[in-house]
Amino acid sequence: MALKLMGKKRGMTHLFDEKGNVVVCTVIEMEPNVVTQIKTQGTDGYDAVQIGFDKVTTKDPRTMDQRVKKPLRGHFKKAGVEPRRHMLESRLSDVTGYQVGQEFDVTAFNEVKFIDATATSIGKGFQGAMKLHGFSGMPASHGAKKNHRSLGSTGGRSTPGRCFPGGKRASQMGNRQVTIQNLEIVQIIPEENVVVVKGSIPGPKNGVVTMRQAVKKAGA
Repeated sequence: MALKLMGKKRGMTHLFDEKGNVVVCTVIEMEPNVVTQIKTQGTDGYDAVQIGFDKVTTKDPRTMDQRVKKPLRGHFKKAGVEPRRHMLESRLSDVTGYQVGQEFDVTAFNEVKFIDATATSIGKGFQGAMKLHGFSGMPASHGAKKNHRSLGSTGGRSTPGRCFPGGKRASQMGNRQVTIQNLEIVQIIPEENVVVVKGSIPGPKNGVVTMRQAVKKAGA
């Protein structure tokens, strides 16, 4: 499995390709990701690399204890790195080439053509079936009364006498982890720590995005 790295979605823009076509792109700012722990078969039962992202900063060093919990402070101190807000780990078949404190920036994607991006979609709250699933709703007239945006029947009264689970009903919309696969890398700007990818990515501006080399794309 490819190493996962984190960045922040800064917004969208458009560029022109070699043929003069407009390409809609997403700009991802990627501050250095640092290795905070290396897990091995002997110590943890599996091989993985733990990554930290987004350095915790404070004007008054005395308030650092309020920003980082005590167990995490000890974890970062043992690794010899400054505290990070976000952490993740990638299971790898071989971790011999990684060291605690090692940093990765946008140049890690220099040889990569396509990536998979994972982020949390924008939450829309509790929504009805028409907005959430695209239902047509009930008629505007012809006997319909106070149920114009209703989803209709969800199950028979006697048979089956219940609503089957998993059906499309009103529920929470958004605020879910979404992965977009095979996003083409259009441009890498090392001096600005920026990766520009073709297409859109879930989540709001400044949302955290997890990136890795595309796993279902040949020659990625």
